[in-house]
Amino acid sequence: MYDVIIIGSGPAGLSAALYAKRAMLDTLVIEKMPLSGGQIINTSDVDNYIGMPGVGGFELAQAFRQHVDRYDVPFKTANVSRIEDNGEYKTVIIQDGERLDTRTVIIATGAKNSTLGAIGEAELTGRGVSYCATCDGGFYKNKITAVVGGGDVALEDAIYLSRICKKVYVIHRRDEFRGAKILADKVKALENIEILWNTTVERLNGSQRLESVEIRNKLSGELSTLSLDGLFIAVGTVPNSTVAQGIAELDSGGYIIADESCKTSADGIFAAGDVRTKQVRQVITAAADGAFAVYSAEKYLAEMSF
Repeated sequence: MYDVIIIGSGPAGLSAALYAKRAMLDTLVIEKMPLSGGQIINTSDVDNYIGMPGVGGFELAQAFRQHVDRYDVPFKTANVSRIEDNGEYKTVIIQDGERLDTRTVIIATGAKNSTLGAIGEAELTGRGVSYCATCDGGFYKNKITAVVGGGDVALEDAIYLSRICKKVYVIHRRDEFRGAKILADKVKALENIEILWNTTVERLNGSQRLESVEIRNKLSGELSTLSLDGLFIAVGTVPNSTVAQGIAELDSGGYIIADESCKTSADGIFAAGDVRTKQVRQVITAAADGAFAVYSAEKYLAEMSF
């Protein structure tokens, strides 16, 4: 019987593992692939993690894992099928049928970005294509960028980039924004933002880095090429919350409902990182969640007098 099983080995899961082991909890981390780090391993540069300016995403992930390894935390590579809540203990069930009993569970399975599915998108991700303006916007000072999307996140990204970049295009497939009117009005008023309505991105071009995108006007069908230094895709995220279904309460977007305590609606089950409801999804907030989740788990264990 474990004290805590952590599902996921991104920044939230690794941080939780470190804090759990330092708290002398009998801990197991289950990761889907034998490569820790979550989404940051696909990021070429991370420039907003305090104390490590310009660090590579893969390098940062390795540093996290090496720190955890100093405490001999056990890791298991497996796909989790589901979690059973048996009251005083939980059972994490692996897809091959193995059952692992634990007193608490920390779900740190993260989220994945919704993609456009455009030609060249996957190949140029991390090389001019980003899904996080606050993460990568600083690399495009005085350059030309574009944001794809029409919701709040896309509008906020465009406003943020307008302070950094020489020119920002907003590419939106509809003829009006879905985001808040106050944000839409601000985007429309900014002189260095140009809105391309009824437009989709068909192809991304570039050999080593993004150089241009091919866009299509949905009304006329006309194809044109837009030269860009950077493209920020803000068309939503999808939480990896399948293991929580039927156990913990989810919001309409599928995120696990939990505040900064990381407590879910199920006693002894906690959610940390991008998979939970939160305003800011960054490496630093995910790492903080790992610490909070373990603190809450410790309190739960103490109150249950295990």
